[in-house]
Amino acid sequence: MIELTLAQRQAVAQQQETPPGAVDPDTDTTYVLIREEVYARLKALLGEEDSNQFLCDLYPHVMGVFGREGWDDPSMDIYNDLDPRRQS
Repeated sequence: MIELTLAQRQAVAQQQETPPGAVDPDTDTTYVLIREEVYARLKALLGEEDSNQFLCDLYPHVMGVFGREGWDDPSMDIYNDLDPRRQS
């Protein structure tokens, strides 16, 4: 675990953004700093599973809701052509 310097602690305390962010200037990677108890709550919500697995498990339920709301209607297929992730 790293220990924040006095200057870093002051910067976190003064930062308006919640949660505060930090940037690694060498890699331009941004990190979000959250308190340990917040992390523990998030971890408990997601369980020990990877968050990607959580989303994969959620997908069939979401698609079921979409189907009940009319997204399975063939007239909605036109929106598939607008998806930039799909290749022609």
